[in-house]
Amino acid sequence: MRYLWTVPSAVVAWFVAGFAATYLKGLPDGTTLFVPVRLDLLVLGGFAGGVAAGLFVGRIRFALPLVLGVATGMWWLTGNSFTDKGFLITLLVASAVGALFGALGTRSSVVAAFAVAIPIAWVALRPANQLQDWRWLWQLNGLLVAAGLAILLYVACWRRGWRSAYSWLPLTGFYLAAFGIVAAIRTISRAPAGQATDLIADAATDAFFQSFEPMLREYWPWLVLAVLLAIPMVALKLRALPPPPPPPDPYADRTNDAVLSDDLDWIDHEEPKRRLLARRAPDWS
Repeated sequence: MRYLWTVPSAVVAWFVAGFAATYLKGLPDGTTLFVPVRLDLLVLGGFAGGVAAGLFVGRIRFALPLVLGVATGMWWLTGNSFTDKGFLITLLVASAVGALFGALGTRSSVVAAFAVAIPIAWVALRPANQLQDWRWLWQLNGLLVAAGLAILLYVACWRRGWRSAYSWLPLTGFYLAAFGIVAAIRTISRAPAGQATDLIADAATDAFFQSFEPMLREYWPWLVLAVLLAIPMVALKLRALPPPPPPPDPYADRTNDAVLSDDLDWIDHEEPKRRLLARRAPDWS
């Protein structure tokens, strides 16, 4: 019965998390595509959709075939040709990897936080690409970056509470690296056709490493604010939880007599009847 709602939810989550924003953006112009043929959208959208679907399904053996079928079906519904094997394989691999991490994230909230780091970083950078000359762009980017980090730190402590706080430092580093990963993928997708592979790799590497310095220099106050915000969020979440149930009694299904030790078994035994011997008269002879 569980899969009657998780499978449809996973299908919707794959599209909403990966390609809904791009689909809605094309509505006014009438150029809506379920799966646009762009390398950055195929990689990032497929991975984000796979993570969302994997979190809903929760089982690797069900999540992988599901996302592969959904990705193939969306590719066909868009009207893309199956002869473009490179783009199709990219979408399938990105969706499968995302579903793998998403399914693993249902067992460990720390893994789930690492899995959603790249999709959150991808979403946080979207307004900056559309509002390059806006007056409050720094505040908006900082707010999105801080909100993303606070959500990741909160998700990491979802299951085990403060015992998972050890992952905050590597999780913050991976979150910053996720911005570099997004920048590198976008650089590769914008490379002109026919350009040498070495040049594309060098440009992507430069874009990856150059994304750290502006992020730390411009938005470090927002990162500190995110950590300070995540602390009360986790504390309030733990306080709102009901107290843990008492440990199960190993002797709950047994009678009270069953807990007696072996040296007390004589209590349950029926006392044997005593036989009284006739008193003999003393022999004085």
